[in-house]
Amino acid sequence: MSPDATGPAGPRRVLLLGATGTIGRATAVALVRHGHDVVCAVRARAGLDTLAALLPGTTLRLADVCDPASLAQDVFAAERFDAVVSCLASRTGAPADAWAIDHQAHVHALAAAQQAGVQHWVQLSALCVQKPLLAFQHAKLAFEQALVGSGLRHSIVRPTAFFKSLSGQVARVQQGRPYLVFGDGRLTACKPISDADLADYLAGCLDEPARWNRVLPIGGPGPALTPREQGEQLFALLGQPPRFKQVPVGLLDTIIGVLGVAGRLVPPLRAKAELARIGRYYATESMLVLDPATGRYSAEATPSFGSDTLLDYQARLLRGEATLERGEHAVF
Repeated sequence: MSPDATGPAGPRRVLLLGATGTIGRATAVALVRHGHDVVCAVRARAGLDTLAALLPGTTLRLADVCDPASLAQDVFAAERFDAVVSCLASRTGAPADAWAIDHQAHVHALAAAQQAGVQHWVQLSALCVQKPLLAFQHAKLAFEQALVGSGLRHSIVRPTAFFKSLSGQVARVQQGRPYLVFGDGRLTACKPISDADLADYLAGCLDEPARWNRVLPIGGPGPALTPREQGEQLFALLGQPPRFKQVPVGLLDTIIGVLGVAGRLVPPLRAKAELARIGRYYATESMLVLDPATGRYSAEATPSFGSDTLLDYQARLLRGEATLERGEHAVF
């Protein structure tokens, strides 16, 4: 099938990679709600009963996504798929992890999908790859390029910041402590998107021709928010006057420098230096569409989707109606 051909109408058989992460679980729910027959490739780190409870309405297949033989034998040899949706991502962003998962595991899966006759691949990437300075960004970009070059119909989704990544200070503020910001809290901005809205957008890529063979930046509803504005919203939810503590970006530079030197003697510290660089990146770069002509980030050029807001999510956190699962390289 050519990349521009019309895909099958109605329910499709979909392989979901990265199903056990927070966005993967939300995407499984969205795909099932859209009427698709969803198979999740999972590792046996948790019991199948536990995984089945996390991924209702789906079929589970035990497989090692890093092993091309396992993908071929345990997944693609046993099933027919119309599409692959990948929410798979490295846990830490450290170089070895990033190249193994964000790139190589995806390359293996792409080759198996092509051989099996899959027609469409939906890839969850990240908006930060538009200005790549870190190992995981280069790894994601390398796979994006491989996917585009494969000729397979594709949708590459680059979301802005996630609610969970911006909510690590909720408990801190509840405890009466100040909200931490880098600089004056206005260095960056983003249009946060919820797991559920992002999942709905990913699932919709299978049905919307306008999202085929494109790179798709996407943010949540409402205006872009700076960290200071996020803090002000949180204090308002608590009925408290805003209190901020400013952290100089130079502190991160010092940490990066020390770990970089120490990493030459103690190899495990190299990964920690990369984590510090990741923290600095998010502290100084906006998660908005970058205008390559001006080098400036643009809230107006960043599309919005969905209805969930960061304010509503944090209100649910404060009421105990939501739980916070954070990534391993969250800044705060």
